Amino acid sequence: MKLYYRLLLLSIIINITGCLNYVQEVILYPDGSGIMHIDYWMKLPDAESKSVAEKIGIFEPDSVRKEFASDYTKIENVRVYTDSTDSTTHAVIDLSFNRIDSLNLTRAFSDSRFVFKKESSGIIHFSQFIPPIATGFGINESRFHVVYKYTFSGTILNHNANKVNGRTLTWDFALSEIGGGKTISVSFRPFRLKKTPDWIYMLTGAVLAIVIFFLFRKKKD
Repeated sequence: MKLYYRLLLLSIIINITGCLNYVQEVILYPDGSGIMHIDYWMKLPDAESKSVAEKIGIFEPDSVRKEFASDYTKIENVRVYTDSTDSTTHAVIDLSFNRIDSLNLTRAFSDSRFVFKKESSGIIHFSQFIPPIATGFGINESRFHVVYKYTFSGTILNHNANKVNGRTLTWDFALSEIGGGKTISVSFRPFRLKKTPDWIYMLTGAVLAIVIFFLFRKKKD
């Protein structure tokens, strides 16, 4: 389905049924690999709105898998369900990746421009572009909300996040804040592996010496 048609159908659903929410949570490791959890949901209270959503494929498990599939990602879980308490339909995706910039090769993130660069000093620069979301298709800006939450294995040096909680950064936007596109970015210094304490080597050597002693003793006997 062409992008224009998909966006047009999406705008119809949002304006008829209410807001669309998207939450992306990522744990990113120093080698660029990591895991991602995505949960997006919206109200689909009647058969008509559900039918339109099915045409787009955003709440159809096989279609969702195709959006996130690539040779560099492993889809751990895809689940679609309806919460009867508020009539919201959810799509939940869990996936792992070898390098986060390889997600650029998936259909879902083809416009996300993931960048993962490591300097000779060891400092890592990461960024993700949030493309404009159906602007010009009549979507009420107050009805679209996105959240990006990243946890980094290192010391955060600089960023443009809205919220900070230790090593976890959060970017929280309404459609009006995204405008023509938004880039989230961070620089961090990966944690170094701690040096193995000397007493570990001493203890290992002592245990090995004892084992060798008893082996020779047993051989003599």
